[in-house]
Amino acid sequence: MKATDAAEFLNSLNAGVFAQQLGRALSDVAAGVIDHSKQGEVTIKLKLKQIGQSNQVAVTHTLDFVQPTKRGKKREDTTLDTPLFVTAEGLTLFQTNPTDQLFKREDAPVIPHEV
Repeated sequence: MKATDAAEFLNSLNAGVFAQQLGRALSDVAAGVIDHSKQGEVTIKLKLKQIGQSNQVAVTHTLDFVQPTKRGKKREDTTLDTPLFVTAEGLTLFQTNPTDQLFKREDAPVIPHEV
């Protein structure tokens, strides 16, 4: 099995929303660190569990962050699940490439007659 493409993996979680939330959290925490000269924290937690007897896993992804404020801190966490396939290409949203040609001309059930 190939190593999973980490960027594609993050963009697959919750249809890309997780990556957007991570970007927002990183920016907000970094701004709070600079504005208030206090330490901030961003934590990503991933849990994987097989779905039934299939070649799919449910990835439970948690984003937890602490943003410094003037008089304290602001904390938020979100947890959701995303089902992914375990393939030869690593963890993927689709088991096969959905843009591949589904049928080949030579696989047609009826062979055309030549005139």
